Formats: sequence, structure tokens, C-alpha cells
Amino acid sequence: MANKPIKIALLGLGTVGTGVYKLLSMRADDMPQIAGAPIEISHILVRNASKPRSGVETALLTDNWNDIISDPEVSIVVELMGGIEPAHTYIKEALQANKNVVTANKDLIAVHGGELLDLAEEHHCDLQFEASVAGAIPIIHPLKQSLAGNRITEIMGIVNGTTNYILTRMTEDGMEFSEALAKATELGYAEADPTADIEGYDAGRKVAIMASIAFHSRVTFDDVFTEGITNIQARDIRYAKEMGKAVKLLGVACNTDEGIEVRVHPMLIPSSHPLATVNNAFNAVFVHGDALDDAMFMGRGAGELPTASAVTGDIIDTARNILMHCTGRIGCTCYKKLPIKKMEDIKSKYYLRLEVENRMGVLAGVTGVLGNNGVSISQVLQKASDTDSAELVVITDTVRERHIRDALTILSNMSMVHKIASVIRVY
Repeated sequence: MANKPIKIALLGLGTVGTGVYKLLSMRADDMPQIAGAPIEISHILVRNASKPRSGVETALLTDNWNDIISDPEVSIVVELMGGIEPAHTYIKEALQANKNVVTANKDLIAVHGGELLDLAEEHHCDLQFEASVAGAIPIIHPLKQSLAGNRITEIMGIVNGTTNYILTRMTEDGMEFSEALAKATELGYAEADPTADIEGYDAGRKVAIMASIAFHSRVTFDDVFTEGITNIQARDIRYAKEMGKAVKLLGVACNTDEGIEVRVHPMLIPSSHPLATVNNAFNAVFVHGDALDDAMFMGRGAGELPTASAVTGDIIDTARNILMHCTGRIGCTCYKKLPIKKMEDIKSKYYLRLEVENRMGVLAGVTGVLGNNGVSISQVLQKASDTDSAELVVITDTVRERHIRDALTILSNMSMVHKIASVIRVY
């Protein structure tokens, strides 16, 4: 059987699909030794099969899904279309036809992962999705295999390259958000519609996937609190530096005694933390377990060949399983049903930047309101001004989210407080 090619079908020939095609072509001569058999692309599903694609054999192109699902020689379906439909339907039909599936579709896995993994188990098929989180960085396989002996209690990471690039430009060049976003768009790091990135939705889907695997309990995108970076200003980053901290958009998942915390939001982290030095479009995931202690995985989180690297790794792993007649050996790991903590019950430290009246007694008034709501202060910066306004920057001690919200509601209605300009959580 080692001499018989394992045939695969690609669904989609966009950036990632093209990268997978290129990478499999580059490694074709090595595949019999790496995977145990040649890997051959037999179909590529596209919208318009008559449209020529540079460097791609026209005979491989089809716009008919039935050409793939009805071909008994196709062993692996590689879904690289993105979105929920028709990808959801195609993957279900592929698994029901006893075809193994590799996908890079974070949107789909974050919402329907449990259903699809159950279907894969029912049909003894592989469903692999390493590329759905953090591009080239291996994190799904380590969580499912290498770290399976651990009780993972925390995953924290930079899992969106667009926002990390924007915050890097704001930090290193002093740009405001809109200017940094324009630069990211110019260089191709940001999409024409960057909403999913800058509002934290993309990172939220990845956090849901990682939390489900790490904590053995199903977490969906709807469970994840998301807050983006659109309200971060250059002065927040400058003040964070003065306090020995950096600002990053972080995905955080914690397994606590009260339930699972899953959230994405900007956060101040100590400049000494390994994640503080992860810049530009790089991604990194920080994992804490009871046996391993701390580990960090870092690399390129997106792009044609980095993402193709993860997809191709899954294809090779699935090919090996096919040859050894053991597909479906690692399926869904969600055997628990843990509660999801509400955001209002989560505890954190907070960075507050207030525009206040420039007069005596304002600091005492602000600290009094915070204290009455159970919020103690760890650090204060006062930025004096020649005008009738001044800036007051406060970092609190650890407090429950609902208490800080109560305090901010009161402060926002006080005449001495002109504006609550910024609220950022602190690690």
C-alpha cells in the first residue's frame, strides 16, 4: 500500500489553498518517505473551473462537489474555503462518506466543532484542524497529545497578527490607531473589512477552540467575551511604558474552580513577560500546566506558506493513520461539562485613564468612589495641564468586574470627571 498514492481533494484555491498546492508540490519527492506513500491532489474545488490558475493543472479543477464526494479514491478532503456554509455541509458529507477531513476553518470549528468531531468518531475518520489556530504554530497537536498528561489551567496568547502589528506600530512609532490600521492595510496585514480582527472576533474563535481542547469541555465562540483595540490610544501605550508594561490584545482562557473563563481584550502585561516582546505580525501562545509549568509557542500566525505548513502537517499525519489503519484514533477530548463564568464575575486588575477637573481634591474624590465599591489602588499617575482639565491614570488591585463597572458608572456621573477615556485590564 505504501506505493499506492493517497489521493486528496482541496476545497478552495485562495491564499491558503494555493500555499498547500505549492508546498505539496515542493515536497512531492519526499512524501513516500515522510508520509509513507505519495500524496496526490486529484481534485481542486473552485467557483469557476474554466478560469485558468497560474501554475495549477487545469485538469484538477472542478466546480462540482459531486465529483469529489462520489470519488471512492479520495481519502482526504482538505477544506480551505472558510466561512460556515457550504463548508459545514461539505465536511459533514465527507465524513459521512468515510473520508478523512483536514480544515483550517476556525469559524466552523469554533461553532460546530463538537458536532463534526462526533461525526468523525462515528465514522472512524480523522478530523484535523491544526491550522485553525495561530497559522504555522503547532498548538492543537501539543494540547491533544504532548501535553495530554497535564491539567492545563491557563492559556494566554497573541493569536491575531493584524492587531499585534497595529499595536506594535503604535508602541514603536507612536502612531494612533487609525494610522497604524492604514499601514497594516497597505502592507496586506489587514483585510479591506478588518472588523473580525480589530474587534477581537478572530481571536475569540481561536480561544474557544484551544479552551475546548485544553480543558476537555466544549466552549463555543458565543461563550467568549470579546473586546477589540479600537479605543486604544497612543497615550495609553506611553503611560503603560512608564509603568513598565506593554499593551497587547490577548486571548485568555482559564480553568478555575468556579468554571471556565474565556475572553479576548486588550491587556497591560509586564514588559518582562515573554508575550510583551512578541511584535509585528507574529503570534504566540503561553500555556500553564501542573506538570509542564510554563511553555510558550511562537511563530507566524498567518500567511500563505505558514498556514499551509500546518495544513500539510495534518495531511501527512492523516496519511500515516490511513496507512496504519488507525484513522479516528484521536477524536473529541471534551468529556467534561464545565460551566462558563460570566464576565462580571471575573477578577482582574484595571488601568483607568480619566479626564478630570484640574483642581485640588479630585484625586481624593475618585479614590473615595473606588474605595466605596471595593476597588483599591495600586499605582497612580497624575498628568497636570495648563487648562482646566487634567489626566488621572490609575492601576487598581485585583477586583471583580462587576465592582469596577459599578464604580465607573458613578464616576461617569460626577461633575469633576469630564470623561472616562480608557479602561484596560491588567495581567
